[in-house]
Amino acid sequence: MAYSFFRIDPAWRRLPIEERAAGKDAFAEVVEDWTTRMDSLRAYSLTGVRPDSDFFLWKITQRYEDLAELGAALNGTPLAGWLETPYSYLATTKASEYTKARRARKIVPKDSPYLVVYPFVKTRPWYALPAEDRQRAMEEHMRVGAEFETIHNHTTYSFGIDDQEFMTAFECDEPSDFMHLMLTLRESEASRYTERDTPIFVGQHVDIRTALDALDGKSARVQA
Repeated sequence: MAYSFFRIDPAWRRLPIEERAAGKDAFAEVVEDWTTRMDSLRAYSLTGVRPDSDFFLWKITQRYEDLAELGAALNGTPLAGWLETPYSYLATTKASEYTKARRARKIVPKDSPYLVVYPFVKTRPWYALPAEDRQRAMEEHMRVGAEFETIHNHTTYSFGIDDQEFMTAFECDEPSDFMHLMLTLRESEASRYTERDTPIFVGQHVDIRTALDALDGKSARVQA
């Protein structure tokens, strides 16, 4: 599981329309080709939401090598020369120690219109708690989450392979739904042991060409 965030250099918008269109086409063609080669490859637009990222890719694959190969293919497109990657996160699946599951849960996107993503780190005192105390706190946490039926949790693990401990990802129908979930969880016992849960990204699921057209406003001009 990986999340790659991209920000366009504003100077790119001053290029001729034809040059911008060609760059977007080449980038989109790589993403579309790789969509058939991974378990899932989805684009999310952040245009108009955050100043540090314009869109991101949610990548799910069985091969670590796929991430490097896709990255190299995207770097070979003209648009890559104008893109920064301010954030990039890596995680993997495993069986939760707080459920009866013995195998890692397969991550299958639900095709919800929004995805909320953020890195998560717990405080060290959490791991010093007795196992039964952590189990009780997590059971409360999961019980609250189950009450929000339109929100789908895709938490994965980053211990030892990235700077955070977890990558938390929640698909939802409306961003406000997730806000209400977080307000409820804020009062839970487990939340006392949160060290870091930012930056938070609320992406709108779109096809890659729509995400790229938002970079220079082409989608808005067409609609007008």
